[in-house]
Order: sequence, then structure tokens, then C-alpha cells
Amino acid sequence: MRPTRMEAFSDGVIAIIITIMVLELKVPHDGSLEGIRSLWPIFLSYALSFIFVAIYWVNHHHLIHLVKSVHSTLLWLNINLLFWMSLMPFTTAYLGEHRASALSIMIYGSIQVACSFSYLLLLNCITKTDVKDPALVEMNKKMIVKNHIAIAIFVLSILLATVVKPVAVALLLLPSIMYFIPDRHVEKHVSAK
Repeated sequence: MRPTRMEAFSDGVIAIIITIMVLELKVPHDGSLEGIRSLWPIFLSYALSFIFVAIYWVNHHHLIHLVKSVHSTLLWLNINLLFWMSLMPFTTAYLGEHRASALSIMIYGSIQVACSFSYLLLLNCITKTDVKDPALVEMNKKMIVKNHIAIAIFVLSILLATVVKPVAVALLLLPSIMYFIPDRHVEKHVSAK
């Protein structure tokens, strides 16, 4: 199988995830400004998740361009990532509907940990097959550090959800800021291929 088929499948699943998330944005029965205002927690949780899905899509796109050969381990690790991402519409709706309750923050953070860890496994699998390339090895090290930081932040938000809810919510935002712009090392390596 060519990497383009894996990328196309992943793109399709990610598009469905975004579609399901946007379908959770229901039109309020109250047509007034107050009705629109009542949707702000749901919209904010959607916006946060949309950013995370977009970040995964952009980074996944760059990562797949590093793939030289597709094998079953790579396919299953990709499916694993897509599985955890497919739970984001549920956690997004739950976070928004329950107005960032402690439990909803913990569930949302847990899914983000699972997604981040799954991405890390996929990253390691792809870069292990090309360890002779020193630029790729260096890029991999930087991406792994960044990924570990994101996982630690998500875990911290889970732990603080019952103690300091506003800090826990702020911590959920932090990795999206870290990853919003793809790593320049990845873009350089991909464009050099």
C-alpha cells in the first residue's frame, strides 16, 4: 500500500470527526441574543476541539510525507490514533454541555492524553524506519519532547480539574497554542523530500 492511501483514509476519518462535532452545535429555540449567548460553552468547546483536530491533521499530513513504506504496524498505529480522535466529538459535546464541570474536564483531558500518546507512537514508528537520516533523528527528538510536554500538561489539567477548575481549563488550551504552527523542522524535511 502506498502512503497516499493511508493519508486519504485518515483525511476522510478526520473530516467525519469535524462534521460530527459541528452537528452538535444546535440552533437555540430562543431566537434572542440570550439564546445565542447560552451556546457559548458549547461553541468554545467546539472551537478548542476543532483546533486540536486541525493540529492533528496538519501534523499527520507532514508525518505521512516522511513514510517510505507502509506496513501493518504503521496501519494499526494510525488506526489507533484515529480511534481516539473519533471520541473527540463526544468529549467536546460533554465538555460544552456540562459547562466545563470537573468530570467533563477530566474526560476531555484523558482523550487528549490518549490522542497525544497515540500520535507519539505513530511518530516513533515512522521515524524508526529512517534512523540513518540525521536531520530526521534530530527532528524526531524535538517532536517527542514537545509531545511529552503536551501530555504532561493534559495530565496536570486532569489532576487539577477537581481543585482549580479555571486553571485546568486554561491548561487544556496550552497545548493548542504550542502546536498551532507546525514545527519548521518538519516542513523543511518534508519539502526536502
